[in-house]
Amino acid sequence: MSHTMILSWVTFVYFASFVFYLFRLIIGKEFWGRLASFLAWAVIIAQTIALLLIWKTSYDLGIGHVPLANLYESMIFFAWAIILIYLIIEWLTKNKTIGVFVVPIAFLAMAYASIAPGINNRIEPLIPALQSNWLTSHVVTCFMGYAAFTVAFGCGLIYLLKNMGKDNAEKPSGLIGKLPTLATLDTLIYQSISLGFIFLTIGIMTGSIWAHYAWGSYWSWDPKETWSLITWLIYAIMLHSRYVRGWRGKRMAILALIGFACVLFTYLGVNYLPGLHSYLKA
Repeated sequence: MSHTMILSWVTFVYFASFVFYLFRLIIGKEFWGRLASFLAWAVIIAQTIALLLIWKTSYDLGIGHVPLANLYESMIFFAWAIILIYLIIEWLTKNKTIGVFVVPIAFLAMAYASIAPGINNRIEPLIPALQSNWLTSHVVTCFMGYAAFTVAFGCGLIYLLKNMGKDNAEKPSGLIGKLPTLATLDTLIYQSISLGFIFLTIGIMTGSIWAHYAWGSYWSWDPKETWSLITWLIYAIMLHSRYVRGWRGKRMAILALIGFACVLFTYLGVNYLPGLHSYLKA
């Protein structure tokens, strides 16, 4: 089976996993949650195999490189990283509710990679600027950071939804009562942002070193670099505000949404601006 066929199935199974997580939330039967988790674990294994097949195919073509070189490949890895971090958090917290808000983002990433116009899914040689071992460390750490911020975004959405009931938010009534407690969500937002911030910091540092190697300058104020810095500053402010000013709860949830919007613009929006990273359009 080719990697394209595997990835097509991965997209549909991600959607099925989301539906079963939703069934578990609405119906309250753990069977649906176990089925959703099983599908998520199965599909991440399948997606890992597909990524390895892309990698192997590139070597068979004599242009071997890790499958992180263009928008199509990075989008696939982004979805993979989201599910990996989510499943680790699910395993640690024993809570499957967050999957209703996180798994759909991985599905949308896969769907976008499959059907968005102009995305090149062909395996092609790397341009000279990408022919470096720094590619792997830079891209992997950045996208692991993005994935952690995605989980924080999902927890932020749940927090605001649960908080809409205000005084009744913690009472076990209806769907709101089935969501994790506000204290649990606040902790998960903080932990996810902390993890993502570490990964993004490493990603920016390795990217700076790579830029010096490729273009002779550690920092060029390219749109991608500038917005990466803006995103980093937003999450730095969030962590600083929590430590110094004791910000928690609703403020952190709203900032998690704002930060994720910056992540999306840094990843997708600036690709349509002229700059050194313009090759990521492909």
